Amino acid sequence: MMTKKIFLGAFFLACTTVLISACGDDKKVEEEADTTPDVEVRNTGDLKIAYYDQDSLFLHYQYYLERDSMMTAKGLAFQKQLQSKSASLENYVSVNESSMQKGLLSETQIMQIQQEVQRRQNELMQFQETQGRVIEEETAKELQTIGNKIAEFGKKYSEKHGIDILMVKASGGQFNYISPSMDVTKEFTEYLNQQEHELQDQINK
Repeated sequence: MMTKKIFLGAFFLACTTVLISACGDDKKVEEEADTTPDVEVRNTGDLKIAYYDQDSLFLHYQYYLERDSMMTAKGLAFQKQLQSKSASLENYVSVNESSMQKGLLSETQIMQIQQEVQRRQNELMQFQETQGRVIEEETAKELQTIGNKIAEFGKKYSEKHGIDILMVKASGGQFNYISPSMDVTKEFTEYLNQQEHELQDQINK
């Protein structure tokens, strides 16, 4: 693990125009100041800072990949059930519309069919809302569990390697630039997978 000094600075840009008058000469000479930014830096001493790239970590963190795969499978199964129920309703409506157009149904039968269509539509909507909510809640719970694991192991990893601040670099994040020399994504991901492996070994004993 590398030690990295962090510099924080405030950006000041000053443009100064100097007018010089020669003795007995009305001609003025304009000079432009150096436009190089004057950046004030503050040394943080021996503070150790590292970061991991969240997007890259999620590509290799085995626990995340396993849980993500499980939730994806549940989501696909839900969509398949929804499509099957919807197709069944459409087929029921289509068949009975055909019979009605041929004059094969009485008014009583048509009314019964309309009621059945309404019942099936309500059932489909309830299934979509209920099961959809279940999937969302399970996904949120899994993400929270993953976040808690990363936070817990991140603390242990930092303590083990003497890191004072472990930052997260993510798409759309607040960091404009971070030196690649502080990147511990690979090492931290390996540490996470190792910890998960040890936990599974303890569970299987």
